[in-house]
Amino acid sequence: MKKRKPKLIFLSSPNNPTGNCFSFEKILRIINAASRTSVVIIDEAYHAFAEEKSFVSLITRHDNLVVLKTLSKIGLAGLRVGFMIAGKDIREEVNKVRLPFNLNSLSQMIAVEVLKKKKILQSHIQTIKTERKHLLKEMRKIKGIDVYPSEANFILFRTRNPDSVYKNLLQKGVLVRNMKGVVDGCLRVTVGAQGENRTFLRVLKNVL
Repeated sequence: MKKRKPKLIFLSSPNNPTGNCFSFEKILRIINAASRTSVVIIDEAYHAFAEEKSFVSLITRHDNLVVLKTLSKIGLAGLRVGFMIAGKDIREEVNKVRLPFNLNSLSQMIAVEVLKKKKILQSHIQTIKTERKHLLKEMRKIKGIDVYPSEANFILFRTRNPDSVYKNLLQKGVLVRNMKGVVDGCLRVTVGAQGENRTFLRVLKNVL
């Protein structure tokens, strides 16, 4: 970083598609080291499901820090609402190139109301985290797959015949994501409701 001096540094925590968080302290060192040369943009799209601290609280102390958030991962993908948290100087520069109608007024209104319902949101998020813990535990019992830890709302796993497993799951009504070309040999399943997760586990065992 010191050698190349990039203007922008993008980090995703939790990362997609692994679901892992980068160390808070290591990212903070990057922010500090880049304070005079780079804007550090941290995508926290999946942070609601993670244990690591958010970087939002550091915005007022670091002029070069930008945090990106979205409502898409907590059950409101249809709204298409994402937002940026940054200092005044960066906000003003982004506003200069922002399209005038980049987000419809209905989505904005609903997003504001949803964000006021903190208890409901936290209850939904906690349910996903509980189901993720159970799903990870049960998947690790299945022979023929290697399961990676996750702090997002999905779980990445490796199998010997990912294309075949993906196809067979789909034929039985279970849709996962084939990570071919991104993480070869891996599939990714989104954590669902309890019944959905049970169906996925049952069908996965049958197709392996």
